[in-house]
Amino acid sequence: MAISLQKGQRISLSKEAPGLTKIVCGLGWDVIKRAGGGFFSNFGNKAGEEYDLDASVICLNDAGKLIDNHNIIYFGNLSHPSGAIVHQGDNLTGAGDGDDEIIIIDLSRIPTTISKLVFVVNIYDCQARKQDFSQIENAFVRLVNTANNKELARFNLSGQDYQGMTGMVLAEVYRHNEEWKMAAIGNGVSVNGLSELVQSYT
Repeated sequence: MAISLQKGQRISLSKEAPGLTKIVCGLGWDVIKRAGGGFFSNFGNKAGEEYDLDASVICLNDAGKLIDNHNIIYFGNLSHPSGAIVHQGDNLTGAGDGDDEIIIIDLSRIPTTISKLVFVVNIYDCQARKQDFSQIENAFVRLVNTANNKELARFNLSGQDYQGMTGMVLAEVYRHNEEWKMAAIGNGVSVNGLSELVQSYT
């Protein structure tokens, strides 16, 4: 049974799955469907409008800083130089059930220079499209053990007030005393793209 994390909660992945080496991080979301067909039914959510949410991983050193741009795994850089983190590609709409974007992480191959993986999501072209996370629902991040396809933990962000927020720090996976742990973060930020979001770690 997967652990349903609350904001701020931390768990030990090593204890939940002894011998864990490889995990899948799945991220998903849906666009809120406005009820009714009146003039205001799609205000802020135009009919047929697409929401492109981009999931990324920011790799930090033990000082909590980004070493260089090769340590940002996103749609424009799908694989870490070590091969330990691989992004499965960009989902442009969030359509369909289940995971919308998938990132595969081999914990055993992560370089010792990396102490923390920060999982973030931002809305692509948010200013031009006038989109924010208040128009998104059923957002989640989950970790799955690839050895048995068992879901280890899930963090749901539905019901939170993210008016004006265009980026999200979802969760962190980090080393602590030679074991890997996960922390549910769920902090919204107002940024225009991934580059602005990354600045706080440089």
